[in-house]
Amino acid sequence: MTQQVRVRFAPSPTGALHVGGVRTALYNYLFARKNGGKFILRIEDTDQTRFVPGAESYIMEAMRWCGFEPDEGPEQGGEYGPYRQSERKEMYRQYAEQLVASGHAYYAFDTPEELEKMREELKAKKVANPTYNAITRMTMTNSVTLSEEEVKTRIDSGEPYVIRLKMPSKEEVRFQDLVRDWVMVHSSTLDDKVIMKGDGMPTYHLANVVDDHLMKITHVIRGEEWLPSAPLHVLLYRFLGWEDTMPQFAHLPLLLKPDGNGKLSKRDAEKHGFPIFPLKWENPADGEQVAGFREDGYLSGAFVNFIALLGWNPGTEQEVFSMEELIEAFSVERITKSGARFDIAKAKWYNEHYLRAESDEQLGAYLQQSLKAAGIEADDAKAQKVASIMRDRITFPADIWEQGQFFFRAPQDYDEQAVSKKWNEDAVKALLNYKERLASLGEVTAANAKEALQATLDELGFGFGKAMPALRIAATGAMGGPDMMEIIEVIGKDEMINRIDQAIAKLS
Repeated sequence: MTQQVRVRFAPSPTGALHVGGVRTALYNYLFARKNGGKFILRIEDTDQTRFVPGAESYIMEAMRWCGFEPDEGPEQGGEYGPYRQSERKEMYRQYAEQLVASGHAYYAFDTPEELEKMREELKAKKVANPTYNAITRMTMTNSVTLSEEEVKTRIDSGEPYVIRLKMPSKEEVRFQDLVRDWVMVHSSTLDDKVIMKGDGMPTYHLANVVDDHLMKITHVIRGEEWLPSAPLHVLLYRFLGWEDTMPQFAHLPLLLKPDGNGKLSKRDAEKHGFPIFPLKWENPADGEQVAGFREDGYLSGAFVNFIALLGWNPGTEQEVFSMEELIEAFSVERITKSGARFDIAKAKWYNEHYLRAESDEQLGAYLQQSLKAAGIEADDAKAQKVASIMRDRITFPADIWEQGQFFFRAPQDYDEQAVSKKWNEDAVKALLNYKERLASLGEVTAANAKEALQATLDELGFGFGKAMPALRIAATGAMGGPDMMEIIEVIGKDEMINRIDQAIAKLS
């Protein structure tokens, strides 16, 4: 019987969830759903010194917004809990002690001063990478160099110690990565990592491997930054006797800066003026607020579609996917090895596509939120009509109001450049005659408003170019925008006549 696919997203609650972390969660979710498996959220909070209040709830809210809630996790529960590592503290020590008993780990009593002295001596000898390894361990204070009696005495007396993995000195560590194929690292390049800290908490490496084993994780899909740790994890599986059930690894490519040079950072996002977190984040330490995709007006479907294709491609020309289509199309084999350039223009393109596919009712609801904030009351029918007219001109929901304020209030200012070019005696004459025809109409529509304008221009012997720019200036204060006749239909003939009078009074 084939083992059920089980994958996990295991963030640390040390701050806001970076867009790269969201992508990791998404790929795990897609892989689980594609293969009929389970998607687990595990909070890796073993490093209590870096714990940030509110970070865990932020992670969960971000995942809910994106639409990939876990099957098991701190909120959902599950038979393999608890799902916070801090609540699993007691179970890790037995595995650390097992490694010591089997000769694959050892107790180290070195003080911070002794460790610093060792590093300085190695630097003096021109050692490029001074580390605690198979060579230096023989000069340090640990259970490899001390007698059993002395080790026992030190532990019994309460002397602080850590447990370090005993790295083999001459061995090639190999594993097959689903993205990068075979990865080979010589153990001489690896140091004796601490796996149990002095406070009794495991380090990431031990807790990660133990939890993945106990939670029956079949595939570890994570960022490229964890690739250097993978050989250590492979050895831990072997030393603990779990090599046969070791999960398959897939290390995802980096997200790169917009120019493609180097890893994307929060500083790069701030420099280029785009968000890097899914939701707005407020640092509880200093109150600093950082923008989020949601608050900047991105729809969750557009955001997910955008990040899905940062490092994966379907092998077709298709660019727009629903979540169901992403699940159907996704495969680890089509994840790229090279980094993916973060192109915010593409994110905006996706948002425009998703926004324009929304119903008039939904777009009208977005507009009503802006109107309420501006203290303007409008019925839903008008809001939906305006939103429908603006649909193909917007990138974000707030743009309906920002670019269409003239539907709800007369302009207070006029574009000086447009006025200087298009506002003249002939234009004013056309507007004065046009407002008389408008006044004679019953209920104004885009069609009869256009007919009235054509009749006015025919009577005066003017072309549309004489009157249309000035009419638009009077109605909106600027050039450009949606169909002028539709604007008149929405604001009504009385309001249009008032705006003509107001513009002539101010500009003539």
